[in-house]
Amino acid sequence: MIPFVNLSSQRNAYREELEIATQRVYDSGCFIGGKEIEALEAELSTYSGATQAITCASGTGALLLSLLALDIREGDEVIVPDFTFVAPAECVALLGAIPKFADISKDTFLIDPAAVEALITPKTKGIIAVDLFGQCVNYEALKKIANTYDLWIIEDAAQSFGASQFGKKSGNLTRIATTSFYPSKPLGCYGDGGAVFTADENLASRVRALANHGSTEHYVHESLGTNSRLDALQAAVLRVKLRHLEDELMIRRQNAEIYNAFFAHFKNVQTPTIAAGNTSTFAQYTLVTEDRTFWEKKFAKAEIPTCIHYPQPLHTQPCFANFGAHKVSTPQTEELCGKVLSLPVCAFTDVKEILLRISSKSSE
Repeated sequence: MIPFVNLSSQRNAYREELEIATQRVYDSGCFIGGKEIEALEAELSTYSGATQAITCASGTGALLLSLLALDIREGDEVIVPDFTFVAPAECVALLGAIPKFADISKDTFLIDPAAVEALITPKTKGIIAVDLFGQCVNYEALKKIANTYDLWIIEDAAQSFGASQFGKKSGNLTRIATTSFYPSKPLGCYGDGGAVFTADENLASRVRALANHGSTEHYVHESLGTNSRLDALQAAVLRVKLRHLEDELMIRRQNAEIYNAFFAHFKNVQTPTIAAGNTSTFAQYTLVTEDRTFWEKKFAKAEIPTCIHYPQPLHTQPCFANFGAHKVSTPQTEELCGKVLSLPVCAFTDVKEILLRISSKSSE
């Protein structure tokens, strides 16, 4: 069975570098904070173009810290996409605010600016824009809306770190942005991890304090915060992988092109659309097909794993039942949930071999 994300082959490729990096941390005796974290944050800042990069315990933690830093309060409304992972809406709800679920554009799967504007009320404070499957949201359109209604935008770059929009890197497209270093991400560590990016010094200071129990001075806590820190071993792993990220992204894009050429011969399959000005990390390679069950069986027969990202709209999740979610109408999301199918695309996946297997099984 070919793995969906081939982390073992990646580790073998960088084994010597990883062993040197992790041994450096073991020898230092510094496992929380310290030089490894400082070096990674500097490298992430340089790579993304953001003035400040603040590492934390997870991508979800990065979202929570950002919302706290933006002073989200009980009863506030925050607009989130209905077609994505649960974390953005979950973090809003955990803070007592109300997630408002926006529909997506059918071609890119990204939050639809027109749907966002239709949801704005006097209680709306901001928008969490998720760069789904590796490409960035239409920030030009979204910023016009945000400026008109005095709203902030969080760029959720959990799947797009390494992508760009009109030459500007993901993580540096809004006042504040977040990412995840979950192991299967294009830039992933060997556990949970995340980061917040901003050019706003006041926001950066607030995020750093909130991630450290609301403290900027030992045993002095100016505000209620949390414990959300990346450990030094994960930082060491990420520093190694960051050096190889651009090469891996190039291979992911090549893999996507190979898939695109293959599926161009099938009328019932829509391949990913990359918007003008965007590059994609292809965190996922996701098809849209009327015959999903057919393709699932076809890949399974060839021992190729597939995934469904995502099987149901967020507003239908039981955890949002008390947020008026039963009144939500997101037809594009509802349609896509029944048609999307993701295929292996990582830099250590041989897509040509996958397609050979598919073709050979078809001829049996």
